[in-house]
Amino acid sequence: QVQLVESGGGSVQAGGSLRLSCAASGYTYSNYCLGWFRQAPEKEREGVAAISPFGSYTYYAGSVKGRFTIAQDNAKNTLYLQMDSLKPEDTAMYYCAARKTPCAPSGSKYDYNYWGQGTQVTVSS
Repeated sequence: QVQLVESGGGSVQAGGSLRLSCAASGYTYSNYCLGWFRQAPEKEREGVAAISPFGSYTYYAGSVKGRFTIAQDNAKNTLYLQMDSLKPEDTAMYYCAARKTPCAPSGSKYDYNYWGQGTQVTVSS
């Protein structure tokens, strides 16, 4: 059974940075695409970034392109999201997710089979 555990959330001022981590277990990295999603109160869960199994392809939401970077360390079975130039509108619960191959990096929550419990990111102005 695939298990995903996020960490690294916190509170930061606008313009600051955070790096989220997602530790994965119970899977073989080459068989899964991974993604980051976020959900603000009373809003739909939205895709932020995603990556193919070997990192050859990535997806970014337009709102984060150029500010966020997704990366994975397959030796450590860990997914990262480097978030720079944070804005108050980035405030949300952030989730990592996995979907089995064949797959392409996707920002649609309906494409993913496994989810972590989330880590809160709060950006103050």
